[in-house]
Amino acid sequence: MSDRKILVTSALPYANGPIHLGHLVEYIQTDIWVRFQKQRGEQCYFVCADDTHGTPIMLKADRDGITPEALIAQVGKEHLADFTEFGVAFDNYHSTHSEENKIFSSLIYTRLRDAGHISSRTITQAFDPVKNMFLPDRFIKGDCPKCGATEQYGDGCEVCGATYSPTELKNAVSAISGEKPIEKDSLHYFFNLADFTDMLTDWTRAGHLQPEVRNKLAEWLDGGLQQWDISRDAPYFGFEIPDAPGKYFYVWLDAPIGYMASFQNLCTKQGINFEEYWAKDSTTELYHFIGKDIIYFHALFWPAMLNGAQFRTPTAIFAHGFLTVNGEKMSKSRGTFITARTYLDHLNPEYLRYYFAAKLSAGVDDIDLNFEDFTQRVNSDLVGKVVNIASRCSGFINKRFANTLSTQCSEAALFQEFVDANTTIAAFYEGREFGKAMREIMALADKANQYIDEKKPWLVAKQENQDAELHDICSVGINLFRLLAAYLKPVIPALATEAELFLNIESQAWPVSTQPLLAHQVNDFKPLMTRVDTDKIALIVEASKENLEKTASIPPVEVKEKRFEPIADTIDFNDFAKLDLRIAKIIKAEAIEGSDKLLNLTVDIGDELRTIFAGIKSAYAPEDLEGKLTLVIANLAPRKMRFGTSEGMVLAAGPGDKEIWILSPEEGAVAGMRVK
Repeated sequence: MSDRKILVTSALPYANGPIHLGHLVEYIQTDIWVRFQKQRGEQCYFVCADDTHGTPIMLKADRDGITPEALIAQVGKEHLADFTEFGVAFDNYHSTHSEENKIFSSLIYTRLRDAGHISSRTITQAFDPVKNMFLPDRFIKGDCPKCGATEQYGDGCEVCGATYSPTELKNAVSAISGEKPIEKDSLHYFFNLADFTDMLTDWTRAGHLQPEVRNKLAEWLDGGLQQWDISRDAPYFGFEIPDAPGKYFYVWLDAPIGYMASFQNLCTKQGINFEEYWAKDSTTELYHFIGKDIIYFHALFWPAMLNGAQFRTPTAIFAHGFLTVNGEKMSKSRGTFITARTYLDHLNPEYLRYYFAAKLSAGVDDIDLNFEDFTQRVNSDLVGKVVNIASRCSGFINKRFANTLSTQCSEAALFQEFVDANTTIAAFYEGREFGKAMREIMALADKANQYIDEKKPWLVAKQENQDAELHDICSVGINLFRLLAAYLKPVIPALATEAELFLNIESQAWPVSTQPLLAHQVNDFKPLMTRVDTDKIALIVEASKENLEKTASIPPVEVKEKRFEPIADTIDFNDFAKLDLRIAKIIKAEAIEGSDKLLNLTVDIGDELRTIFAGIKSAYAPEDLEGKLTLVIANLAPRKMRFGTSEGMVLAAGPGDKEIWILSPEEGAVAGMRVK
């Protein structure tokens, strides 16, 4: 055990709806990492909480005819039950509507205020005269001022992508009452984020973020940081600002403070030193696992708040991508917007834990839950490779040797090879390269199965006077299975525990110097995992479909975090016809200093040359692109970036990373493409 002291959090799920599979990407990823640390003997705490404040909670409770407190208590129990059944093992699960969170929110605010980082001014907002409340942007609907599309929200158009002020909407109405909003003045409080520009510039470049996240933040920093509105007017479900009666902290201010509050709650229960983990000079490790859609709050607002209030900042923030299902955004009409509970009603949660692990990397790329691949991977890897080893060997050990393993390890070199692999696998786990760790483990499983195939214990068992050889072969197989179970324990802890019961051993630590089990009594083998039943997947999809006609009349509710939520799936032909698509020849390609993904391309679109920044650096060296053909959107508005101005968009095929394909002229001729 090292001297590391680690505190880990996942983003707080919002208490206005159930946990779904998109959420679980994050919680399973975090749980795997935490379980690995604990298996290695590290002192590691994992805390989380329900995110419970805001207008959506207040309105949902009102519609349900209950108090907000009753709503969040009910949802909190449902969330924790789902997490528990998926094996997500928090050391503490709390609520942002807690005394600890109220104290820390007030403390951080007053420290920021007293240091001069809070200001106030009067702003004009939309006001619902029927409900007698100010309206957040997402509670105003009307016609887009740019393209005229109807039924658009007050913060942006989902048809043309335009962003605007809610006061610019045409024919605007309140999404709550249907009444036309009026304009009304209100005093609001702001966090002066720009005060921390230098601090954030240094912090974001100091290795706390993934490269792609760091580069995105650099764009925001270069564009200048704006004041952040941290207050909301009554009625509002949340904490009242200490020196401002009738004003409440915006939900996003007290949400991340919920990390501190949940940990303080744990500290009180277990006698842990809170200051050791959160003091400004703390040497402990603090990690936040989040979705890439909430980077702005966690990597700009949160470190600035902590720094200004004299607390430590995170050691690192790990962002992950979104989940798609069968290659598409989750859809209620297609039955692929699947809640955790619907999945649990039909399938083993460890199937999903393993599948996510096999797909996850240290980057922020989206991952896809493809049901066919899901079925094949689980059946092949877990059932066909890992569990099969124990199944193939345990019968002989039971029937011929009274469940007792051999007194020797006849394949010491092979066993040691499996033990030595712990270093590589541990490095992958530590670096959140779970997909690589799973491939390494399955490569070992293949070796174990190959060993059994070559030794053919089923044939040896039929030969006379070969009991010793049979005993040795099957004992080696069981010992190799033991190591595989140890390596997979962070990912499939329930199966690992069942394996330990079969092996008649204590809970396995990380196998740094494990010795084989010799002359050891095991228990009767019971099937550890069954194959995925595809009929149950069909039931999950069917159970996840909603009758959209029945739900069409329900007023939309603002989602505090746009985390994994589906958006408009289609555009009409007229929208598509607006695109000026051209075959372009790449004349010149150059790397862009300071960018991990972008290349600077000069392309010939037929009547002029254009400069386009394309995110294909992972797949092509600049010199490999010159002379190739690509598809370009020629009438996309130029976009100013910190590297210059991009005058279009390059389209390419492939799943991403190194698999991005652009045609050569010869390939283009075969496809019938030419420069327009």
